[in-house]
Amino acid sequence: MSRGSAENQAAFEEAQLLADAQSNSGLSDFGPDEFRPALGALLASLREEAPLNDLGRTIMRARVLESLETRLRIQDEISRHPEILEEEIVAPLVVIGQMRTGTTMLQRIIASDPRNHACMWWETRFPAPHSKTDWNVPDPRIPIAEAEVAAILEADPRQASIHPWDAQAPDEEIMLLEHTFMSHVPEAFTNIPSYRSWLNEQDWTPAYEYLRKLLQSLQWQKRQRGNVRERWVLKTPNHLGYIDTVFKVFPGACVIQTHRDPVDTVPSAASMNNAMWSLYSDEDEATAAGQQWQERLAWGTKRAMASRGTNAAGRFVDIDFRNAMKDPIAELERAYSTFGIEMSDAARAGMEQWRADNPRDKRPPHEYTLAQYGLTEEGIKEAFKEYRAAFID
Repeated sequence: MSRGSAENQAAFEEAQLLADAQSNSGLSDFGPDEFRPALGALLASLREEAPLNDLGRTIMRARVLESLETRLRIQDEISRHPEILEEEIVAPLVVIGQMRTGTTMLQRIIASDPRNHACMWWETRFPAPHSKTDWNVPDPRIPIAEAEVAAILEADPRQASIHPWDAQAPDEEIMLLEHTFMSHVPEAFTNIPSYRSWLNEQDWTPAYEYLRKLLQSLQWQKRQRGNVRERWVLKTPNHLGYIDTVFKVFPGACVIQTHRDPVDTVPSAASMNNAMWSLYSDEDEATAAGQQWQERLAWGTKRAMASRGTNAAGRFVDIDFRNAMKDPIAELERAYSTFGIEMSDAARAGMEQWRADNPRDKRPPHEYTLAQYGLTEEGIKEAFKEYRAAFID
């Protein structure tokens, strides 16, 4: 049992982490963006609640430290290149939906339209460029990210069936939000209930404003490589509960929402996150993972439905998971039409090529049962009753 242990207390001591980040980076300015309350809430929960084993403690401390160092390096980059803050993030397409509803596939297909930007996995993992980067050669962060992906899959081969890991493919910007210390990433790694509860009560505007700053930096970096495009395609289930904040920070955003029966998505999400929990804890917490991720997905879904009731219907397009699996390009053509975007020949060709190169059967099936995570079909249907009536039944 590691909750509240001396090891946890030492690993997640705030002043030491801040000092280590400054020492490691050789930088001292974290910038004007507020992050200390969120950092404090996360560290308190990690110290007092997280049932971490030695590996989990090492990984979680490293992630917090990396986020602090990233903030220092991003601020240094902006200080040296203030034009970064002049980059405009115009009318992004935002793919939202519960976990396990095809959002990754749709993001990657949309990103194959040569007019669209997306965050590559290596960019979300390491958004701050190395010093004195030569923009004319392959980025040195790429092999580091590739090695990390390989290590993840070696440590837990189940991950290959859960998510299409690829360091050089588009992926969700949840790892960018992680650097704000307001994200659902930490609760995907370990059981920290007080931090989860704290998050639910927060205004996420500062987190999304920092996300915009990171996208400005990444867009500026892409520009240095001669990669200039019209719009971003963003994706993370995290956005599901924060549509109003997304629209406030990205006023031109349009949303593609994916739909699949929660009876299918909830146990899949529980399986995905429990796979991470089990790496970093010696306790069997499958039932807790099932409960927490049912609650998290229901919470986000209810908030999304409320947001949709107060925003213009023309800013949303709904895509059923089954239709996305059968003919995603037709579904995206419908979305483009609603948002006033031409489905160009080049866009269609890029999308069709992506589909040809990425058949789902290249990956092993993701297998799980409700009972493994203490879930029942009746309980899930009750938790998502309004959503299922509106989009599933």
